Amino acid sequence: MYKKLNNIGDSAIVCDFGNDVNQSVNNEVIKLFNFIKQQSELKKIEGITNCAPSYNKLIISFNLQTTNFEKVCSFIKSINFNNLNLSQDKKEWTIPICYDFEMDLTNMSKELKLAKEEIISIHLKSTFFIYMIGFVPGHPFMGDLDPRLFLNRLKTPRVKVPAGSVGIVEKFCNIYPYESPGGWNIIGRTPTKLFNKKDNSNPCLLSPGDSVKFKSISKKEFEKLNNEQ
Repeated sequence: MYKKLNNIGDSAIVCDFGNDVNQSVNNEVIKLFNFIKQQSELKKIEGITNCAPSYNKLIISFNLQTTNFEKVCSFIKSINFNNLNLSQDKKEWTIPICYDFEMDLTNMSKELKLAKEEIISIHLKSTFFIYMIGFVPGHPFMGDLDPRLFLNRLKTPRVKVPAGSVGIVEKFCNIYPYESPGGWNIIGRTPTKLFNKKDNSNPCLLSPGDSVKFKSISKKEFEKLNNEQ
């Protein structure tokens, strides 16, 4: 259940679920996200232009020519959250990763006081929950990383991080869909493409609420898969 509603400018509302970052809170965010999206598609609520879930917030944008802050707030307040059991189409993904393309394993090994092989083993045994998609299209923010691998961001972010790079920071793991700036610790790279701009209906491969496990592949397998896409 959200804790408060606030306006962002004149055409968006943030549903604030508090400051905790965990799967229980995020499931409530995603549940409301799916419900609002469904009700908008069914024309039960007019004027919704976009819904963007995060770890513990949901931003609902609307068209001022069709509706307003008071109407959208009234609709949200009318929802009986105790009966909100909208089924979620959660998917479990296995994504290939090549650790030969790491950029930070040596430094990670020193900071964590763990052998590189042990870091890789812990990472492969983890199941990651996708909290949100953001920063750039298709970019997943995933938790919950094994505490043994918790690391801070790089002191100096990189100007360019190669597409497909898999990074870790604090309790989270991510995948860079495109070459972009970034300050995460890069542990490997995947050939899997996370965003297809040609698919207008569902361009993002991954969705909030999905789960991800990584499967180790060789550099040769990486090149083969990368060339096939």
